Amino acid sequence: MTNALEKEKTRLRKVTHLLYDGARRVRILRTIDWPASVKHDFFAKQGKELPIVNYPEFDAKPTIDLIREARRMIIPVTPIDQWLERQANSIETGARMIASVGSPVFFEHARQLYGEPTAPLRYLPVTSLELAHSIQDVIDQLSRIDLGIAPPAHLTAEDVGKEIGAAVAVHFGDDAPEIQLVDTLSANALATADRIRIRRDARFTDRDAVQLLNHEAYIHVATSLNGRFQTDLPILGAGHPGTTRTQEGLAVFAEIISGSIELDRLRRLADRVFAIQMAIEGADFLEVYNYFLERTHNPDQSFENARRVFRGGLITGGGPFTKDVVYLFGLLQVSTAIRAIFSAGRSDCLRLLFCGKLDVQDIPALCELAAMGLCLPARYLPPWASDLRSLLAVLTYSSFMNKIDPAPMTAVAEKQLANAPIVDFDKK
Repeated sequence: MTNALEKEKTRLRKVTHLLYDGARRVRILRTIDWPASVKHDFFAKQGKELPIVNYPEFDAKPTIDLIREARRMIIPVTPIDQWLERQANSIETGARMIASVGSPVFFEHARQLYGEPTAPLRYLPVTSLELAHSIQDVIDQLSRIDLGIAPPAHLTAEDVGKEIGAAVAVHFGDDAPEIQLVDTLSANALATADRIRIRRDARFTDRDAVQLLNHEAYIHVATSLNGRFQTDLPILGAGHPGTTRTQEGLAVFAEIISGSIELDRLRRLADRVFAIQMAIEGADFLEVYNYFLERTHNPDQSFENARRVFRGGLITGGGPFTKDVVYLFGLLQVSTAIRAIFSAGRSDCLRLLFCGKLDVQDIPALCELAAMGLCLPARYLPPWASDLRSLLAVLTYSSFMNKIDPAPMTAVAEKQLANAPIVDFDKK
């Protein structure tokens, strides 16, 4: 029995190393990023012409060969081997996607990897487009409430970098990532195990800084570092499209549970889904850029938002990069998974969520791998997950509220308030 177990451990180590070697070549966001000159030229032409983007060539064959070698050792009949097969499929499709940038094939691979606005979430009959409309409807209902003047985006990238740098130094100690300011980036900030990059020309509110800390540092950096420590299962240290939904969902969940999210952030997540659907239906870059411009009245931010939709895809419309549908899907998936873990009395699985780059459906396989001594517990947890007493209290409240139908009480409250005057406490 001991020899058989050791032989199985050896097989799993070999497969996960091959998958890791294949995955680390597939740098999707780096490959499809736009040089700063594209933005400069776009505004030099007063934002009236479609941008011209050239991408570096990518040879998918070395990655596909590694995946093929790994598959020879995978028999997808057990939870562990099914997990390995999912990793192999995701990595190979990701390689084929970035080998086809700028073509309709890119979109076909993207929708397979990330989904699309009109595709339902697995096991739940809801689409990200429906989720986006639901968020927009609620925000519209709240528009009559005076939430005060939104704080100005007065903080520079340097200001935010210093604030995040001080926080990660305390949280991660010697493993703290380097804070870098860069001229071009596909988002305001991106994180790896070693560094958090912040776009130099981005501007932030005070809430943005806290949101980035919880999203980028406490989730993306933490899971990258924890994955790096998985020497027997190195694939847990390599992010790939198969883990994106859970990683981004977990990061947005972190924003919510830490109290650092705002309505404007939720609106942006919904707008991205709307923009992707527009592009699928044929809208080109200019049409999506103008959509965002009407929403934000900020040319720079509108360009960045539109770029997220079209990077790697067809500038003329019909074939976008669909990654941004995963944020709302992922939030729903992670929230549901955490509540299910709590209801099942499996607090041990909460720590597994942070042991590396993974999808929530990988948890059963990771439980088996942990029992075999191959999967290590997470070394770094976000503050809200480190305090189980507080987290479980929140989950208890959530479970309690979900068992109650609020419709009757809501109807009574709406009737009572229908004729009540709106009180302006700030009026002098």
